[in-house]
Amino acid sequence: MYAGLMTLTLASMFAGAALYINVAEQPARLGLDDQAMLTEWKPAYKRGTRMQAPLAVLGCLFGMLAWWQTDNLIWIASAVIMIANLPVTFAIIWPTNTRLMHTQIQAAGPDSRALIVKWGKLHGIRTALGFGAAAASLLALLG
Repeated sequence: MYAGLMTLTLASMFAGAALYINVAEQPARLGLDDQAMLTEWKPAYKRGTRMQAPLAVLGCLFGMLAWWQTDNLIWIASAVIMIANLPVTFAIIWPTNTRLMHTQIQAAGPDSRALIVKWGKLHGIRTALGFGAAAASLLALLG
């Protein structure tokens, strides 16, 4: 069951990376002054996107393959939960991302800090989706 193991691995990698952002990187970032915080957030966000977007897509594809191989509907649930990160990001988080990306470092202040705090809370949705996909994958493997 290679496809199922890959689905679980990809979902777990996504969940772990997302959790790290919420419990380590974001709190550390919030300890910085406003300009340093925005300076750190911009490249970190770009790097995180380049890592997590492929994990979500691949996790979905392997979940669909696992379903096709086993006919176990739980794999579809895992795949849908993984790919849900993309519409959540674009529909819910993207407006905040865009505002932060367009904020000049010299203009960082209470407004950009509030946006980064908001971004961290919204990113928690992605963390929950990652853990949901990993849990569904584990359930499918055990079932």
